[in-house]
Amino acid sequence: MKQVAVVILNWNGENHLRNFLPEVIQHSAPHADVWVIDNASTDDSVALLKKEFPEVHLVQLKENFGFAGGYNKGLAQIKSDLFVLLNTDVQVTPNWIPPVLEFMELQDLAACQPKILNYNNKEWFEYAGASGGFIDRDGFIFCAGRIFDSFEQDHGQYNKDKEVFWASGACLFIRSELYFKVGGFDQDFFAHMEEIDLCWRLKNRGYRIGASGKSHVYHVGGGTLHKYNPFKTYLNFRNNLFLLTKNYHHRPFVPLLFRRLFLDGLAAFRFIIEGNWNYFKAVLKAHVSFYFSFRKTLKKRKIEHRALQSPNLTGWYTKSVIFDYYLNKKHSFQELDSDDFKQS
Repeated sequence: MKQVAVVILNWNGENHLRNFLPEVIQHSAPHADVWVIDNASTDDSVALLKKEFPEVHLVQLKENFGFAGGYNKGLAQIKSDLFVLLNTDVQVTPNWIPPVLEFMELQDLAACQPKILNYNNKEWFEYAGASGGFIDRDGFIFCAGRIFDSFEQDHGQYNKDKEVFWASGACLFIRSELYFKVGGFDQDFFAHMEEIDLCWRLKNRGYRIGASGKSHVYHVGGGTLHKYNPFKTYLNFRNNLFLLTKNYHHRPFVPLLFRRLFLDGLAAFRFIIEGNWNYFKAVLKAHVSFYFSFRKTLKKRKIEHRALQSPNLTGWYTKSVIFDYYLNKKHSFQELDSDDFKQS
């Protein structure tokens, strides 16, 4: 079996480490070593690790580099064939690693995730990844088991292993060689959607991404930043524009960009109607940041365009999930027509 490293990026997550790390250690053996990258925590995380979990390998960073930068700098110090990037607020389960590894080997996947269920309501899928990620024609992301804020109960409907468009950074299995080959996470994202960007870059080079239905973990969610936080709204709107500008190459890009800017404007208008001024300002700030970063992002786009090699579009939804969700009232992944998804 290839060497595997379960790697947790921590920033002031002392309580999560205390609650979830024992099971990570227990259920990862003998398949993987456990590492923690500490992103310059100001709580007692490091002291806790050294005192109560001496078997865990520790990488200490001198400052908080965010999710993307923290992983890039920390993983550069870890030698392993395969990384399992795991959030601090994830509860793993017995035998959670082998099914994912077996699926990756069988299908020669670059990256993969297990099913991600809600820690606080364990029969339901969780926001961050659910049972594998997809993307629609306008760049809106959604999951099997979760479309926007509509969640599905897990009845075993996604127990079959499948190829997807992106895998969740909450529990991401990825081949280390490929992680570094495509440059790791884009640190300009700071946090949120950086794993989708990473998966898309892999797919633009012809690699495959999967979701294993035979393994599951439980995610608390909002462990660092709540999903209704205005700063997260800012990151999501800005980073989605980064994501599309860098990686969308299979059709003319300019029409997509203008259509997406228009749809973002409608979302901002909706925030005004609802009286959510902080979210409106977050969208406005996201667009301003995107415009100021546009030249830099175009340079990245050129790099990615030169790297295109038999792009894999499996998991691309050719219709608008926005229209299907709000106008056609399709609130679950199973209601979407499978013929509208591209296949490799």
